[in-house]
Amino acid sequence: MLGTVTGSESQARETLHRIKAAGYDGLELNRFMIHPSSLMVRLMTRAAGMPTGNGGKLDWPGLLRDSGLEVLSLHADLGSLEREGEAVAAEAGRFGTDTVVITGMYRFDYGDETAVRELARRLNTAGEKLKGQGIELLYHNHNVELLSVKPGLRAYEVLLEDTDPSYVNFEFDSFWFTDGGADAKLWMRRLGERMKLWHVTDRGSRQAGPAMTPILKADSMELGTGNMDLEGLREIAAANGVRGVVLESHRNWIDKDPLKSIEVSANWLKERI
Repeated sequence: MLGTVTGSESQARETLHRIKAAGYDGLELNRFMIHPSSLMVRLMTRAAGMPTGNGGKLDWPGLLRDSGLEVLSLHADLGSLEREGEAVAAEAGRFGTDTVVITGMYRFDYGDETAVRELARRLNTAGEKLKGQGIELLYHNHNVELLSVKPGLRAYEVLLEDTDPSYVNFEFDSFWFTDGGADAKLWMRRLGERMKLWHVTDRGSRQAGPAMTPILKADSMELGTGNMDLEGLREIAAANGVRGVVLESHRNWIDKDPLKSIEVSANWLKERI
């Protein structure tokens, strides 16, 4: 959510200053954001509402050091881990984090049981190699993992069953499972202590006044302004012993301003986390 407000060194410094001033302890970095990206990646991330911008040209270690913000974890893709796992682990270490997160698979059929079980095997292999370098691997969900691979069995269940907790654990995104029609609290209870990080976003609608139909379009919202049972989710996250809570939202920012959105959500976080 920072791609549009980190287009230059000076803008990035101001952005990080405002994040720190709002009360946040750190950031979760994405390798797409901190490395020069191909045109295809820039187009894909912009279409998804999370543009990389020009962040790949910036001195992120220096920016973060000067801001006083820590790095909680580093998002990467599985292909990069398989090709250059040692480099990814070394980069995580340079940022002072011991956690790398897989952000999900693109061009992948989560409804194919064989493919999902193979994905679990690949995650175990990557996680074992990272563990040997002092890095823990987590898997971050979206809504696609709710697809059924066969009657009564969802892709996320396969990942839970087939991954080894010694090598692979989870960063749970409650927004995406709610968006997919699932009971996020049920899944958080199933994860238990394997839920190491919590991605939190509220969900609702900004639409006001008369509409063509009585159906409102839901999207991400600032914490405490939507309809999700954030307090119930927070209680389960605490019971699971999560070591970090990560705010994320997707382009539907108040006044179209990601920094204002971050500051509004900080009020909920400071009262409850």
